[in-house]
Amino acid sequence: MIFKNVSKTKLTLAFISIVITFFVWQQGLRDSLNRPSVSFDISQKEQEIAELSVQSIPVDLKKFFIINDPVDKINKSLSEVSFDQLTERNKLIRVISSESNDPIIYKNISKDFENKNYKFLIDEIEKKSNNYLYKPNSNKFDLFKNDRFLYHLLSRKFDFDDSSLITKSFSSKMFLKILAIRLIPLLSILIGSILALKVLWTTISLKKFEWQEIKSLDLELIDMVLLIAGGFVVLGEVVSPLFSISLVELFSKNISNELSQSLKIFFGYLFMAIPPLGIVYYQIKSLNGEFTFKKDYLQFNFLPIKYAIIQGIKGWLTIVPFVILISLIMNSLIDNQNGSNPLLEIVLNNNNYLSFFLLFVTTTLLAPLFEEVIFRGILLPTVSRDFGVISGIIVSAFIFALAHLSLGEMPPLFVLGIGLGITRIASGSLFSSVIMHSLWNGLTFFNLFLLRT
Repeated sequence: MIFKNVSKTKLTLAFISIVITFFVWQQGLRDSLNRPSVSFDISQKEQEIAELSVQSIPVDLKKFFIINDPVDKINKSLSEVSFDQLTERNKLIRVISSESNDPIIYKNISKDFENKNYKFLIDEIEKKSNNYLYKPNSNKFDLFKNDRFLYHLLSRKFDFDDSSLITKSFSSKMFLKILAIRLIPLLSILIGSILALKVLWTTISLKKFEWQEIKSLDLELIDMVLLIAGGFVVLGEVVSPLFSISLVELFSKNISNELSQSLKIFFGYLFMAIPPLGIVYYQIKSLNGEFTFKKDYLQFNFLPIKYAIIQGIKGWLTIVPFVILISLIMNSLIDNQNGSNPLLEIVLNNNNYLSFFLLFVTTTLLAPLFEEVIFRGILLPTVSRDFGVISGIIVSAFIFALAHLSLGEMPPLFVLGIGLGITRIASGSLFSSVIMHSLWNGLTFFNLFLLRT
């Protein structure tokens, strides 16, 4: 019997935790269907950067970077979404980039805008549509210089010079951005595919995969239930936010919304990590009679540090092609996938540098360390000990994907979890999977940072 010699208190707590976890995760996955996909915003931002970089792209390379007019592509994608569902900025872009015969500009759409500056622009566009010779003074549009793409669209619409703002230097920066946005994934896929084929060839040649020794803590499956369901979900995802959100709201009354939002995420993650890590501390202490930081309970195996880092980088590169492949398959099977992590949209539209720093620390340091300790440091070795390495990798990857509460992102996260598990066991170092996880989050963060215009 799996739960032999287990106290009734433990069983009761585990049962209650599982029930609560079921309802929390079921509701979280359902809610994810109502969250818009950030891929729409990412695609639009990329086209905006492409348009702003046009004058700096070498003639020979234009056919590779600009296949169709970026503004036309943006307008087409926006026209496929109900006008009422667009943000005010996107509504405005939709109207500005429309042709004169587009029915959208003949509607009384001023009522759809709360921003008084946007209302002013709509009035100007209506004057232009009624009289194609109408040409307002370009100074009227100076209010929009902080949004360079919008200002550039206005210069096209009303035929005025925007070179004082869209300078050659700025355009060159946009070209470097679009170069990085498109080449980094391609290079990662190329190198990763070569590494994956090399691993596959080595495995076939040796007829086995070289696993390193796995040392698990002397914990039972009931302890895993209490750690994941009780610590991670009930205390971490349900109880902790009550304290972290209240704390931030108490001290953030006079700061910007962007910074307040980032502080909630930063402290939310810290508070969420405390209960499960506290349970890990208690479990180790109950097994060993004490907890000593000098002991490597979870096989971090930092040293040799160069080896651990290289294994993490290799693991990241090797899994990239598979995660991207499963994402492409999902996109081809399901149109307009919803459920993107809301953190992605926050990073994409954030313009506060302190806020950016907090989000960077959260996504590339706190999240990888905490999640790897729980899923690859504790869960994977325990399940591997009882049911085998393959089962350990699959179970830990599935729960890792499920814990992110996004139906749309579950398949690619599951594949990423498998890669993290393989790296953990193949390298014999939890630090390697932390590095790999940090690289994945860090490159995603960097890509979103580049997409800001």
